[in-house]
Amino acid sequence: MAREWVTRFAPSPTGELHLGHAYSALTAWDAAVASGGRFLLRIEDIDSTRVRPAFEAAIFADLAWLGIVWDRPVLRQSDHLDDYHAALEDLAARGLIYRCFRTRADVASEITRAPHGPSGPVFVGGPLPADEEAARLARGEAFAWRLSLEAARRHLGAAAAALTFQEEGRGPMGERGTIRAEPERLGDIVLARKDVGVAYHLAVVIDDARQGVTHVIRGCDLFEAAHVQRLLQALLGLPTPTYQHHALLMGADGKRLAKRNGAPALRALREAGETVEDVRRRIADALTGC
Repeated sequence: MAREWVTRFAPSPTGELHLGHAYSALTAWDAAVASGGRFLLRIEDIDSTRVRPAFEAAIFADLAWLGIVWDRPVLRQSDHLDDYHAALEDLAARGLIYRCFRTRADVASEITRAPHGPSGPVFVGGPLPADEEAARLARGEAFAWRLSLEAARRHLGAAAAALTFQEEGRGPMGERGTIRAEPERLGDIVLARKDVGVAYHLAVVIDDARQGVTHVIRGCDLFEAAHVQRLLQALLGLPTPTYQHHALLMGADGKRLAKRNGAPALRALREAGETVEDVRRRIADALTGC
């Protein structure tokens, strides 16, 4: 490798780690070690409705058991909420985000008539007339902040069509190399909501820049996210890391290994007497496409 890599593993403490997490963490760790670089652990705990301290402690225990060593101190997103809100205020001041008062049901209804991205219809809205917005705010109605793709294109001008990112892994359709960013794949995404605070896309680009991450290594189910994250990097003047999306793990039932599908926790495997070598063997057996 030509330079030292700075990689990261960024779990949310909303459940126990399983084999899929182990694969992603080990891939990022192995890459950092191979380059003589650094491996970072970031706790993505901005969804205060779901995070639990016990799960964070379990993350530390599981990674240590895997033989992974991370730089300290560990970055917790909950410690940097002011930075995310400052970025939101900046985007709002430049007219790049808008208040969306639609409920989830409203959005679900509108999305069936919306433009299509690779995975189906995507939501593209826009701000309300100023008087209607003021009236809704006066009534205390809840809203989400959405990124306006239309405003972002106007702001960037010709540069909007020239945005790219480097993919050194594989996207779900085998995408690799220089990829043209197509944020319209996800539509006008939510960047903040009252119930969960700042959304993943905004926090992650700020944190990757803050921590000097050179290579984002993660599952190819997040490949689409790279398109809109590249746009946010351009709007906020942040560097763009190299992306390396990897295959996902599938269980014996043919379903993707995930918390919601009852994937066995690493703690359970450890308590059953399995070794790290056993875990790596399980990962190799479960690898599949995206």
